[in-house]
Amino acid sequence: QVQLVESGGGLVKPGGSLRLSCTASGSIFSINGMGWFRQAPGKQRELVASITRTGRTNYADSVKGRFTISRDNTKNTVYLQMNSLKPEDTAVYYCNTVPWNPPYWGQGTQVTVSS
Repeated sequence: QVQLVESGGGLVKPGGSLRLSCTASGSIFSINGMGWFRQAPGKQRELVASITRTGRTNYADSVKGRFTISRDNTKNTVYLQMNSLKPEDTAVYYCNTVPWNPPYWGQGTQVTVSS
């Protein structure tokens, strides 16, 4: 079974950038949809970006134009480039398949946007 490990989070000022990585313990080449989700305190987990095996992407309106999802199937890794970060982007970010598969939830990586 594939395990997913997120990394790259941190504290950044508004307007700053971060690049998140999600590395799979096994091959993700055969997995069609991969996505980045986030959960802010007191809110439900939401899908912010997804990418198919062939590279087609989709974004939540709240991050469109600021976030970019990509995947490298040879490295079993999915990335999330986050630019122009806002305080409302503060959350724990997770990756998973799309639709999500409960056993694949990892620990996530904390992103905090604050001055």
